Amino acid sequence: MTERVVPEDRRRRRRPTRQGTVLSERTIVETALHLVDQQGAQALTVRKLGAALGADPSAIYRYFHSSDALMLALTDEMIGRAQQGYRATGDWRADLREIGRRIHACYQAHPQAAVLAAHRTTGREHEVRVVEAILGVLRAAGLPDGEAVRIYHAFVDQALGFAALDAAALALPAAAQAADLAVWHANYGTLSADTHPNIAATAPLLAVDMRRSGYPTALELLLDAIAARLDTAAG
Repeated sequence: MTERVVPEDRRRRRRPTRQGTVLSERTIVETALHLVDQQGAQALTVRKLGAALGADPSAIYRYFHSSDALMLALTDEMIGRAQQGYRATGDWRADLREIGRRIHACYQAHPQAAVLAAHRTTGREHEVRVVEAILGVLRAAGLPDGEAVRIYHAFVDQALGFAALDAAALALPAAAQAADLAVWHANYGTLSADTHPNIAATAPLLAVDMRRSGYPTALELLLDAIAARLDTAAG
């Protein structure tokens, strides 16, 4: 998308598009997400988005002053979808586990968009809400503010890092995904115990485990580390 700014008083339009849709920021974002899901990150252009909406491409700039503004709105939509239905329980470990799993699951459901969105910071409504929620869980657990911020940073980066990594794998063509997984059998599974004793001993387990995300295990390890910090602070 080409960067362009339209004055604020000209950004809103209530006339229906050729498809009978009344444009809104939410409609544009939802259509952009669907477009990326179906056609990949390269589909996020003004021309293709306008065609999907049945609107002149320039109409997009009535709602988003630049391509990056649209990208941030799409990112915030992903964050919001991840937290739909979340309810805190008061159990810090259960709450962090639920938040983390929701982030990861949502990004896996939209792998093409996740590749674009996982590294962005929006400052928008949904992101602000989840930052507040995570910090609230950590502070309520008894962590001092400095520690809560450091752990928040590690927790979020872990969730988004795995989300981006796993999403990138899911975004590959099916043949490439299959070829990558086959390496664990065809290459690692045939290494000799004489030269690679550790791989040879665990090759069948590796071939199974590498078919799934490492995030659940990494998350539990982080939660164990937080629990250890809390025990130390209490002692």
